[in-house]
Amino acid sequence: MTKVIVVTSGKGGVGKTTTSASIAAGLALKGRKTAVIDFDVGLRNLDLIMGCERRVVYDFVNVIQDEATLNQALIKDKHCEHLFILPASQTRDKEALTQEGVEKVINGLKDMGFEYIICDSPAGIETGALMALYFADEAIVTTNPEVSSVRDSDRILGILQSKSRRAEKGEEPVKEYLLITRYSPERVENGDMLSVENINDILRIPLIGVIPESKDVLQASNEGTPAIYLNNTVVAEAYKDVVARLLGENRPMRFLDVEKKGLFQRLFKKG
Repeated sequence: MTKVIVVTSGKGGVGKTTTSASIAAGLALKGRKTAVIDFDVGLRNLDLIMGCERRVVYDFVNVIQDEATLNQALIKDKHCEHLFILPASQTRDKEALTQEGVEKVINGLKDMGFEYIICDSPAGIETGALMALYFADEAIVTTNPEVSSVRDSDRILGILQSKSRRAEKGEEPVKEYLLITRYSPERVENGDMLSVENINDILRIPLIGVIPESKDVLQASNEGTPAIYLNNTVVAEAYKDVVARLLGENRPMRFLDVEKKGLFQRLFKKG
């Protein structure tokens, strides 16, 4: 049975596309046939993160408007045979996304045997964001550890609970997860960031992962590769944990505490 997962947030710049790319890649690496769709019509960043921007011929809107088939528009990932990308249009208006059109694409992907469909949502509550969450079975609400980001995420939770198809039809609610990105235990300790506990107290949804603040994320973006592919980095390890939890594995939360420096490091710093 296909599972539709939206990666969403109330605020821009919190790492939704990085998260969508890494989770989709992680699921595919586990052997799950996965499609990731860019809902950010007019901007389009997912193809850059996935390193396939030069291979875009047809896009999401072309499929909705019957100008191309899903087979023509889907781009197979270079690194993983089970991963496919459906890019957004850079030239169309956001209103090109219709509920009927999005449903047609999602049903088409289900018919093609995809086990997971990851919907990379634009920030906020405009058309693309509402379309991305409407058909969701599960939602990964992505937030930075700062008050404005958490507050905006709370607003998105309200929309998920009232404007999704599951809510409209009175079905089992969208399963919500919290993902905290750009987390720095040092800055939390100094009082410059909200702690995991602070955020949990406000949003009160299950925590699926904490992604540490790291320059590796920027490196991955510049290289056009999902951060989960950066072996031996804390960011890749954190995303692997998220994917494992999505698949039902019980893993302890990591990267929450300040790393204790060894004696040599402390002496070196003093010198």
